[in-house]
Amino acid sequence: MRLKHVKGASEQIEASNYIVKKLDNLSKKELFNNDNPLYIEIGMGKGDFIIENALRYPNINFIGIEKYDSVIVRAVQKLNDKDIPNLKLIRMNANEIDKVFKKEVDLIYLNFSDPWPKDRHAKRRLTSDVFLAKYDTILKEKHIIMKTDNRNLFEYSIISFTDYDYKIKKISLDLYKEDITNNIPTEYEKKFVEKGFPIYKIEVYK
Repeated sequence: MRLKHVKGASEQIEASNYIVKKLDNLSKKELFNNDNPLYIEIGMGKGDFIIENALRYPNINFIGIEKYDSVIVRAVQKLNDKDIPNLKLIRMNANEIDKVFKKEVDLIYLNFSDPWPKDRHAKRRLTSDVFLAKYDTILKEKHIIMKTDNRNLFEYSIISFTDYDYKIKKISLDLYKEDITNNIPTEYEKKFVEKGFPIYKIEVYK
């Protein structure tokens, strides 16, 4: 994916009250001043999904995670005129996630993650056993929801989840042919649906 440079992105990110700047000993209580459930999205893109969730569910805390300045700044810009106390953003690489969060995350969203199609890159996929082990250290409740347009990644993830003792709660091979009343789309999702691509979704727990 080729990312466009956004002039002044770093400065805008640093100036935002939504950005978590101190990641050492990160605590939900300190961030949100409450003990509500904490849901995180790894690879939040430009923020449509996590922002809408935070607006729709004020009694849940949400954190969006994104590693690219040129992407997360778009979410920051969308929040300039909003006051959403149950939302925070973190600029970081997902590889570091187990070094930041304590065991107080209730749900992880994985939306349209990089499929890393080459076999030699399989361990970089966010549903590989490498990342599932990291999630074990931060999840209070073992609960993951994934959406993707990539059939190969979806099939890989089903095997990876079940091999790691996750149980399938819900699964869809074409989400938009079902009841999507409560579905909140991402930016990528909207584009893929417009092109007629099926959206795959799986919810797992253990």
